[in-house]
Amino acid sequence: MARRRRLIKNDEDHDPMAVLTNLFDVAMVFAVALMVALVTRFDMTEMFSQEDFTVVKNPGTEQMEIITKKGEKIEKYTPSEDQSGKNSRGKRVGTAYQLENGEIIYVPE
Repeated sequence: MARRRRLIKNDEDHDPMAVLTNLFDVAMVFAVALMVALVTRFDMTEMFSQEDFTVVKNPGTEQMEIITKKGEKIEKYTPSEDQSGKNSRGKRVGTAYQLENGEIIYVPE
């Protein structure tokens, strides 16, 4: 009888499913830690706040993107060649200058 109890007890210690559940737990902790690290690395904590904001990625380049959050709505705007290139139908209305202290002054033409 005692031998049977020892055999049953040893079988419980070597349950292959227990290893899989432990690996799943470790993978979930790793995934959450990776998401937190990516959010803090790319300064995206604003996405989770209640405040409205605007972010300009790659300003002044062809890959420029403007990301705006108003309330719960997040919009991404990418200027196309038609809007900012030779084919635009707008006209120049003035010039903006940035002073050394960061202040911007607009001078109409």
